[in-house]
Amino acid sequence: MQHPCFLPGLAAATLMAFSGVATAGDAMHGQVLYKSMCISCHSIDYNGVGPAHKGVFGRKAGSVADYNYSPAVKASAIVWGEKTLDQWLSGPEKLIPGQKMGYLVPSAQDRADLIAYLKQESARASPAQATK
Repeated sequence: MQHPCFLPGLAAATLMAFSGVATAGDAMHGQVLYKSMCISCHSIDYNGVGPAHKGVFGRKAGSVADYNYSPAVKASAIVWGEKTLDQWLSGPEKLIPGQKMGYLVPSAQDRADLIAYLKQESARASPAQATK
């Protein structure tokens, strides 16, 4: 008989947290992280030092209008989604050698939270905004 205090889901979540595997992303925490980590270069709505992130999910890398991407990003065939954004945030230069972003997010959970936030914001973008 299983001990009543043993919760398999909690044990799995604890194991995942200590193993470096991210649990599901928290968009609210992702928004806080975005404001503290990303906002100096990026905006959801407009291009800055980095391109706008509104509508990033499902968008081809290097395709935001009026942003001067590196030739490496323009030439890539990457389409942004959970997996590609996680790879990008964990090591932009590894994913696209020659790109110009000099920042990475080492924490798997922070990446998951940021990606959840970006996914939420992309869902709020109109189809026209997502392709600009």
